[in-house]
Amino acid sequence: MKRVLSLCLALALVVASSVVAFAKDPVRIAYVEWDCATTSTNMVKAVLEQEMGYEVEILPVAAAAMWQAVGSGDVDGMVTAWLPVTHGDYLKKVGDKVEDLGPLSTGAKVGWVVPKYVTINSIEELKANADKFEGKIIGIDPGAGLMRMSEDTMKAYSLDNFELVEGSGATMTAALADAVKNNKWVVVTGWSPHWMFGRWQLKYLEDPKGTLGGSETINAVVRKGLKKDMPEVYAFLDRFAWDTPDQLQMVMAWNQESGADPYENAKRFIKENPEVVKKWLGK
Repeated sequence: MKRVLSLCLALALVVASSVVAFAKDPVRIAYVEWDCATTSTNMVKAVLEQEMGYEVEILPVAAAAMWQAVGSGDVDGMVTAWLPVTHGDYLKKVGDKVEDLGPLSTGAKVGWVVPKYVTINSIEELKANADKFEGKIIGIDPGAGLMRMSEDTMKAYSLDNFELVEGSGATMTAALADAVKNNKWVVVTGWSPHWMFGRWQLKYLEDPKGTLGGSETINAVVRKGLKKDMPEVYAFLDRFAWDTPDQLQMVMAWNQESGADPYENAKRFIKENPEVVKKWLGK
């Protein structure tokens, strides 16, 4: 009997050792709760969990904290670096501690956005029409690079009769929706790809001074050492890219539907687009 128990114990230890040997360390991804970031981050989580067998923790933080977390190695990476302008200052601070894996979406743009029925076309025309906008530029979260650029823009165009209103991506789109519903003039800090361009007729105000930057890309950025520690995860994040900005915008629109779950919509995309996912997995 004693011999049988010893064999059972030995077998249990072998099984336990095998589990430890094959266990994968969890992957930690930071993101800002912007619609595009939420969409790409949940897509990465779904592929890593569903297709690659990893446990993934996604951590919503402010933009500055997101870059700091990747730079310190507290998280493994992020998929929402707007470069070269919007997040350019953040990259400079941690550039020697992170690795930029390049674009996952091209044709990105930030700027000030108005409904198409607004009859001005340039930021230069705002000052003379402040009363029609109630003297407000509807912004997003205060830590966003777009807010810093918007403050610089207000100085460059002497918009001293305007206030930059802090909020979030959700409050910005809510203000836009209310203005469109009531045919009022409104100017918001916006970016594309974004689902709002599919829902309403909008336009960017021209920026002749170029203070809001030009065309940008959305990149994946990981901590230094990820390639050595998690080569499979590194390789996937290096290959992860939307075929077109419209593809990202499509999933963002799904996420705006009533009762939508971004993670479930990521799984829906994986199911409906197997060839795209194969490319991400290097198959």
